[in-house]
Amino acid sequence: MGIRLFLTVVCLLCAVMACARDWESDAALGGRYECTTIDCADDYSGKVKATVVRRLSDFGRQAAVLYVHGYNDYFFQRELGDNFANNGYNFYAVDLRKYGRSIIPGQSHFEVRDLREYFEDLDAALDIIVHEGNKAVILMGHSTGGLIASYYLAEACHEKYPIEALILNSPFLDMNLDAVTEDFILPVVGMLARFFPDFAISQGGGNLYARTLLSQYGGEWDYDLRWKHEWPQDVTMGWLRAVTQAQDRLHRGADIDVPILLMHSDKSGSEAGMTVGEARRADIVLDVSEIAGYGRRLGCDITEYVVKDGMHDLFLSGMPVRYTLYSRMFRWLRKRGL
Repeated sequence: MGIRLFLTVVCLLCAVMACARDWESDAALGGRYECTTIDCADDYSGKVKATVVRRLSDFGRQAAVLYVHGYNDYFFQRELGDNFANNGYNFYAVDLRKYGRSIIPGQSHFEVRDLREYFEDLDAALDIIVHEGNKAVILMGHSTGGLIASYYLAEACHEKYPIEALILNSPFLDMNLDAVTEDFILPVVGMLARFFPDFAISQGGGNLYARTLLSQYGGEWDYDLRWKHEWPQDVTMGWLRAVTQAQDRLHRGADIDVPILLMHSDKSGSEAGMTVGEARRADIVLDVSEIAGYGRRLGCDITEYVVKDGMHDLFLSGMPVRYTLYSRMFRWLRKRGL
């Protein structure tokens, strides 16, 4: 009997040690923020990793948020994480493969050929969240991260995790291009991408969006320009195909079965003819009418919040705008019992 008990204890200790993760202070954010690295399966470019950042709450609740960043982005929004933690949620964010903290030297930034590649990253982050005792998870995505999170839920890849809600911050649900490009040119690019996935395509444009954000131009924010570039970067045919395939899947009907908070600005703009001040009160990246139109089709339980004077990343909008936004978001979560 004593040997059996000893062996049982040893097995339990081995299981705990196998699940334990090494967390270290996050060099980018410091303070209460920690990070850990996830080794993913190799892909067509070689080694791949993802990174999870966490900010635990002092309130001891068993509810967590998992935040998924957008394109040309990484998690740097300390204020967002602090607000969730101060409202009782354990906050986690994932830097997806080939983004931010997860970039391996020699990799092409943002490279992807199918957005389902990111599902492994989300699974790994959710495994950590559940292992740390969280009984409910709120999935949250910005822009391309909103597209990825919606795609993940639409594909029913989440069923083994306690995901209770989806919060979308200006999700990238359509390409925001003219009809001819979307209806005729993009399908041709999709076919060519099968053979030339790494063929680069210039996005053009200037740095107006960065100038609305960065403190050096009078904005409120500072971030690592190695990980969130000031100027538009080339995209590949493979990236375009991956994005349009996921969007088409959602356009056909997503049937997401958790409550959704769909948030977007009240107006769109463009770099042409806009001042920095005007651009700080509009979404100059996506068409808000497309966000609203496609967002309302994602599920049967959707609350839409139109944010007056909101920027593309709503939580980087001016202080009065985002403080109202926090209030509305947490009120929605309370009403949902979350």
